[in-house]
Parts: sequence; structure tokens; C-alpha cells
Amino acid sequence: MILHSDMQTSPESDCPYLEGRKWRMNYFFASQLTADELDILLARGWRKFGMYYFRPVCNGCEECIPIRLRTAELNYSKSMKRALRRCAEITVRFNELEYSDAIYEIYKKHSEVRFGKVSSESDFLHSFYTQSCPAIQSEYYLEDKLIAAGFLDASSRALSSIYFVYDTDFSDFRLGTFSVLRETEYALSLGLDYYYLGYYVRDNGSMAYKNSFHVNEKMDWSSGRWFHEDDFVYCK
Repeated sequence: MILHSDMQTSPESDCPYLEGRKWRMNYFFASQLTADELDILLARGWRKFGMYYFRPVCNGCEECIPIRLRTAELNYSKSMKRALRRCAEITVRFNELEYSDAIYEIYKKHSEVRFGKVSSESDFLHSFYTQSCPAIQSEYYLEDKLIAAGFLDASSRALSSIYFVYDTDFSDFRLGTFSVLRETEYALSLGLDYYYLGYYVRDNGSMAYKNSFHVNEKMDWSSGRWFHEDDFVYCK
């Protein structure tokens, strides 16, 4: 593992997920991580964009809970089966990381329509195409038109979803749900044990959906252990 600097702690700032809360992060920069090194970091609750690796160390708060799916035990709810039927004509391709204007245009539109954010190409490239570990991308096509893309890191035991974007003209397809299902299935086809969904925040509407996928495991920050969803105890 090559570190460009020692681990640091960010200043405390307003939490982007829970109103009235503060947050801060431990972080470091790394490059050329192996699949085994990445797996260790994922299992300890680390996330990343580009070469920037981070995890929350908020004072008195453990609401950002690392969550992962067991690929061999993926269950399909009725709503998920409906999403699969709705997306039956969508073709999914998994490729090495390769920038395209089409993906960037989807990212720009997704950022503006869903979050009201104006993106820059340099930030996009820095976050998703500055490769510091094994990584791939998923591409979603409807009648040969690219309508969505995902960015995934590949450890020795898992795929980790970094970010997913879609053309908001196709919001009715429930592409977010579809992507989790297809990418988990792909991880299983590679013989991988887990699919990481990032952090689950119970009281944040945009993050709470992650708990609808089963069977999932959640990590307890205090012990560093992963628990089956039925055995996980939330902090008070």
C-alpha cells in the first residue's frame, strides 16, 4: 500500500446526511492498492473517491453504518422483481474503466437534476478515473442508448459500489434498484462474497433504501465486526 501522506482527521463540519449533526473524517491518500489491500480497507469501513480514502469519526455518533450484501443470499422482494421486469430490455455491460463523453454527460445531468449541483469534468475525472485500486465500470443500454453507468472497485472478495448515475429521463425504470441487483449478481458470477453499498444512514431518506436489500450485513464501529442484519444492534 502506497501512502502519499499519513492518515489525517478533517475539521468538524455540518453533517451532509443528518440535520443538526456534525461530522469529521479520518482520511489518507493512496495509490496502487492491491485487491487484497482494498479488501482489508472495505472490511474496516473505509470508502474512497479516486486516491482519497475516508471513514467517519464523528464525536458521539455512529449513524453512518457500513453495509454490504451477501452475494450468494440475495433475496428479491416483490418491488425488486417489478424493477427487473421493468428493466427487462436493458443490457448491462461490465468493462474496464474508460472515460467517455456520454458517461460524463449523464453524470452532469444527474447531478444537476437530482442534487442541483453543477459538476466539472476535472472533478469527475479526479473522483472516478484516477485509479488507485482495481476498478471497473458498469454500463446500462436501452436499444443501444447509454442511459446509466456505475463505478465499482474490485477487491479480492467483493465489488464495492462507488457511485451510480443515470439519465433522469429514465427515472421510471428504477435504475438504482436495478443496478444493485445486477451488480450483485455480477459479483456472484465472479465468485465474490460481497457487494458493498457504502454507508447506510437510517434517518436519511436518500440512504435508507440500502436496508431494503437482503441478506445484508452491517459493521459495528465499536468492535469492527460485521453482523447479519437480524443481529445488528443500532447505537442509541
